[in-house]
Amino acid sequence: MLSALPVTTQPHTAGALPDIDWPQPWFAAVRAHGQGALASGDWRVALSSLARAAAQVSGHGKPLCFVAQGDLPEGTAYEAFIAATGGVPTRPNLHDFFNALIWLAYPRSKAALNARQATAIAADGVQATRGATRDAATLFDENAVIFACSDPALGAALRGFDWQTLFVTRRADWGRACEVQPFGHALLEKLVVPYKAITAHAWIVDVPVDYFRLTPAERLDWLDARLAPGLADIPFTPRDFAPLPILGIPGWWPANGDRDYYNDTSVFRPGRRADLPAGQPQAR
Repeated sequence: MLSALPVTTQPHTAGALPDIDWPQPWFAAVRAHGQGALASGDWRVALSSLARAAAQVSGHGKPLCFVAQGDLPEGTAYEAFIAATGGVPTRPNLHDFFNALIWLAYPRSKAALNARQATAIAADGVQATRGATRDAATLFDENAVIFACSDPALGAALRGFDWQTLFVTRRADWGRACEVQPFGHALLEKLVVPYKAITAHAWIVDVPVDYFRLTPAERLDWLDARLAPGLADIPFTPRDFAPLPILGIPGWWPANGDRDYYNDTSVFRPGRRADLPAGQPQAR
């Protein structure tokens, strides 16, 4: 049986990472921890210390730390190992660096996803195909953004591929009636070298108007508390996400100040009725 791991196991030296343009808005939620960890010399150890100080746990309640990839025994499923031991196998690369940062930003939600995946693996084993529920959990973990909005019309515009309403007509409402918070660590990795076609899987969360009066840290905590119960057990599938071209977000890319930017249908596609999510489960 796997047991909880200490923070340091096999020797590990975190490798040098490519330059990260930290002032970019999509890194806001992970900027402070990321910059601090990189300045420390060994970012895996630094982030483990932060997780320990925050009393973070895995999906099965084990104290969280970021361990060397070699600590994952051959034949053991990654998510099952994390749940059972608290150790997150972490390679010295951007992908796993951002994964660790998202664990710190959304501790309850990441633990809920881990528990869900580990439970599915325990029930079904590791199969060639994950199934709809595990596929959806993986999409959330890798490529999701949270679309927080207090006006249902904005969520409807997103679900309906109505880019002109979402990004042009209602442009002034970004930051006061809707916003995007990145969650997927693979998405953040792609945004290190941004390009127009990057598209996230958006998960729409209804928020009160007062949400937009909270500090950035309070918003993350609010979202984490709201998301975690649903991620733990509410059924959802890949169709419950809405595609969102990230560099269309007002203020996130200089070129999108020109409304013609959104006329590129290879990125801002009109969609088809069959593409539209029927409606997302809400963790209330």
